[in-house]
Parts: sequence; structure tokens; C-alpha cells
Amino acid sequence: MAGHSKWANIQHRKGRQDEKRQKIWTRVVREIMVAARMGGGDLGANPRLRLAVDKAKAANMPADTVKRNIDKATGNLEGVHYEEIRYEGYGIGGAAIIVDTMTDNKVRTVAEVRHCFSKYGGNMGTEGSVAFQFKHCGQILLAPGTGEDKVMEVALEAGAEDVISDDEGGIEVLTTVAQFEAVKNALEAAGLKAEVAEVTMRAENTIALDGDDAVRMHKLLDALEDLDDTQDVFHNASL
Repeated sequence: MAGHSKWANIQHRKGRQDEKRQKIWTRVVREIMVAARMGGGDLGANPRLRLAVDKAKAANMPADTVKRNIDKATGNLEGVHYEEIRYEGYGIGGAAIIVDTMTDNKVRTVAEVRHCFSKYGGNMGTEGSVAFQFKHCGQILLAPGTGEDKVMEVALEAGAEDVISDDEGGIEVLTTVAQFEAVKNALEAAGLKAEVAEVTMRAENTIALDGDDAVRMHKLLDALEDLDDTQDVFHNASL
């Protein structure tokens, strides 16, 4: 079950998110509102909303703020209507990029995303142009030094699809979207703390970039991340 190291890439993305704490609440609020609008405000019956509320707790968002935005989304309070839109394109060296957004003005958002791709050396693609290179799945990352045997035993028993150790000793647990919560909870109950735990778009294969190409790709990804309407950016570059 050994595999290609993804630790550096994931840690870079996590580090970028940590640098932008002021934007985290905005993104979490949008996720809560869309999840509640689509699946209702009952946490017990809406797994996507439960994950969004978990993110809110991790970001130290007050409970009344969470409740207020759930109420807005379910019609109990007046609120902004956000729409989920995914954009796809190519970065440096033909690397595939997915940009997930939530917006109340899709004309503005598509213009900003297209401008980023153009300005930083990428090309915006059509719907479906790169998504086939990714798998929608649950991904749980545990830091180097975590006991692999214990992770494997707990995760596979809870329904994980695979456990992959990378070259640096990090451990990646992969699940279906449906089993993500069960596996995450089982690992936590066993005292195994995840550095990253999320439902994501995981690249099936990677494209190695280094030197100037890696620097240019970083600039493109950072610019896309910094857009106000961006929720997530996924790519298949190994930087």
C-alpha cells in the first residue's frame, strides 16, 4: 500500500488556508447556507451540513452565527442566495485545475476566474475537460510518525477504501463520500488525529513541475485561491 507522496502538496494548500483566516468564515458560511438549502437544516439528516458545521467549529465560529445562517438558507430568515459553480482548466505544463466557487453573481465570478487563468499562464477549459482526472472521495491525512498498522486496522474496519503511506511517513486514508464520516469518527475514537480530513477531488495521476514552472503554477493557484468566490482549488501538479 505504498504510494506517491502527497504530503507536501496537501500541506501547502492547508498552509495557504491558514494564512487566510479572515476568509475562512466567509467560505464556511457559504457552505453552510448551500448545504442547508439543498438538504435542510436538520444536522442529523444532512451529512453535508454536518461537515460544514464541523468546519465552522474548527474555525471557532460562534454557534449563533452558524444557526443564523442555517435559518437564512432554510427560509426562516432573509439571506443571500448562493449558487455552486465549478470551473475547469489547465495550468502550467498542462496540469489540470478545478475551481469550485459559490457566488451570488456568476457573471462576475466567471470573469474573475477566466482572468486569473489568462494572467498567470493557464487556460480555462470547458465543463468536464479535466474533471475526469479526479475522483470525488473522502481523504484523511495523518502526520508522519502515526502508527500505520493501527491506522490501517481502524480505517479498513470502518469502511475505508485504501490506506496509503507516502515517502515521508505521512498516511493517507481514502474513503467513499458516503463512508467518510464513519471512517473519520472511527479514527478519532481510536485517538488518531488527522491533519486534514475532507471530502475532496483527488487527482488520479500527477504531473511533476519544478523550477520556474513550479513557481508559475504556485502563482496561478494562489491567485485562484484568493478570489472572493472561491471555495476550493484542486489540481494534479506535484510541485
